Amino acid sequence: MRIPALPTLEWTNGELDASYDGDTGELTLHAAPGGDWTNASLGGPAQHRASLLGFRTDGDFTLSARVRVVGERTTFDAAVLGLWCDEQYWAKLCFEYSPDGRAMVVSVVTNEFSDDCNSTVVESDFVYLRVSRVGDAFAFHASDDGDRWEFVRVFRLKTDLPVTVGFMSQAPMGEDCDSRFDRIRFSAGAPADLRDGS
Repeated sequence: MRIPALPTLEWTNGELDASYDGDTGELTLHAAPGGDWTNASLGGPAQHRASLLGFRTDGDFTLSARVRVVGERTTFDAAVLGLWCDEQYWAKLCFEYSPDGRAMVVSVVTNEFSDDCNSTVVESDFVYLRVSRVGDAFAFHASDDGDRWEFVRVFRLKTDLPVTVGFMSQAPMGEDCDSRFDRIRFSAGAPADLRDGS
């Protein structure tokens, strides 16, 4: 699949239902039933049935998009910007539906086991998400308008494996999650200051 201004996109774990509307600039991804990534810190089997549609890139970069989920939502379903090395090392920034029925920004960083963190509640039907590489580290941000960015977290993935960055839809407890991504932006370089809103 080709999206203007992005390298050629490939799936990390098998092809899923996806389409891109060149007129609106919107990418649509449908999650497979039960699709997710998790390496639960409390134990239990790891799960990587979701597939990231992404690309590899060297050096610092910034990828952002406005994301939303269309239709009925089930617990933990999400539109996601993600980073994938392998099943032991990955991270995701999610517009996720919580167990108490609220849409939230949620981030997960996995260095063998997953560090799962709830961030802000989102009152709108969309949120902007952004992932950046800054040297050996990565940063997650979220925004309600795509102009001023709120810091979510900064972290490292403890591996030298290549990193794929891209888009994902997950439905851990449901039959589908209809995730939409538009206003997609990609550039070399990272924000100069991760905490000043830029």
